[in-house]
Amino acid sequence: MTNKIANMCVVLLFIFLSCKEAPKKDYVTISGTITSKNSDTLYILGRGFTKRMLVDDNGFFSDTLKVTNGEHTLYDGKELSAMHLNNGYNLKITLDTEAFDETITYEGVGAETNNYLVERTLLHEKLLSDTSIIKLEKEAFNIKTTEIFKQFHDLLKSKKGLDTNFVTSQKKQLAELEKKMQKQREKQQYFVTAFAKGKVSPKFTDYENYLGGTTSLDDFNGKYVYIDIWATWCGPCKKEIPYLKKVEEQYRNKNIEFVSISTDRAKDYDTWKNMVKEEELSGVQLYAKEDTTFTNAYKVNGIPRFILIDPQGNIVDANAPRPSDKTLVELLNELSL
Repeated sequence: MTNKIANMCVVLLFIFLSCKEAPKKDYVTISGTITSKNSDTLYILGRGFTKRMLVDDNGFFSDTLKVTNGEHTLYDGKELSAMHLNNGYNLKITLDTEAFDETITYEGVGAETNNYLVERTLLHEKLLSDTSIIKLEKEAFNIKTTEIFKQFHDLLKSKKGLDTNFVTSQKKQLAELEKKMQKQREKQQYFVTAFAKGKVSPKFTDYENYLGGTTSLDDFNGKYVYIDIWATWCGPCKKEIPYLKKVEEQYRNKNIEFVSISTDRAKDYDTWKNMVKEEELSGVQLYAKEDTTFTNAYKVNGIPRFILIDPQGNIVDANAPRPSDKTLVELLNELSL
């Protein structure tokens, strides 16, 4: 009898230990393969966090990292993609840099959340890449944005198994994005009056020219001027560079100057000079020397910002389309260049 009780206790103990959850890992495991890699290095970026992962000749990478749970960014030196990482995730990633966001897929623990973020990014590009939305009249704008954000919420609802806190966070982000679009439209309406087409443009004076000497807006009298206000630390600014080069080449020898004004702080002056050289930036490259007179006059509170001025120094568009926006070429083709 005593042996039976002892054996039963052993069996119960075994069942109890078998049913206990394995301790949750306090790190993230990431591995994967890249086709047509842009570089030999991948970066995982978070708030106050950077993790560097090496990519071998076959495009394979693998590493572990401890993170603060939440939003991160996957960066390969040219392209960016949003990620959500929690310690305990075990992710396998595949992607082709020829179509970065369209091909990136996740498998493993945490895959559902990150595959949703990929779909959200693609939907964002599809629905919100057209900046003309904020130029709509109020009623049309409200109808359009209601349609757009219904699609975002429908996408979120369709995903099963997402963490409750993550879903709540996504809903909050969507609400903030909708408010941001409303503010952008209000800002656009302000531009319509304060910076109406044909009004005399504010001016900048004696900005340092990368090629030597100084340059002022008046130096371009008689030509259209497409101004890019940017900084070396600004990711979205750098993403526009290839598109800007393409537009510059398309309108080479036309009556237009492409002027890039760096708003970098003095401590980043050498970074600006090095980037102009290394990236072979074209057009007229100027450094504002921390002078904010021009940017304040145009109410610049976010970059990149693009401005188009006519040969008489008057405003054509105080919030001109970005080089990546097809409407820029349409706008320039309407001018007598």
